Amino acid sequence: QLQLVESGGGLVQPGGSLRLSCEASGFTLDYYAIGWFRQAPGKEREGVSCISSSGGSTKYADSVKGRFTISRDNAKNTVYLQMNSLKPEDTAVYYCAVLKEDCTVVGGTVPIFGSWGQGTQVTVSS
Repeated sequence: QLQLVESGGGLVQPGGSLRLSCEASGFTLDYYAIGWFRQAPGKEREGVSCISSSGGSTKYADSVKGRFTISRDNAKNTVYLQMNSLKPEDTAVYYCAVLKEDCTVVGGTVPIFGSWGQGTQVTVSS
């Protein structure tokens, strides 16, 4: 099973930064596109960003473009999401997942392998 573990969330003030990590367990990330998603209370899960297997292609939701940066370190079997200039509306549980298809579109319903993990809570509040 393609299992990922998210970490790095926390409480941060508006305008602050966090870096989320998504680490693979039991398999090598090298061959897979990875997506970051988030779900706020009472809202549907939405796509935030994705990165191709090589790291050469990235996509972002309009709401985070220019503030978030996705990257990967295949040697560490980890994908990162650097989040800057955080806003209260970024508050959500953030999840990562292995995409069944390449990183061509960001959305909450793109097909993924396996099931959702525990996620990591990000709270932006003063």
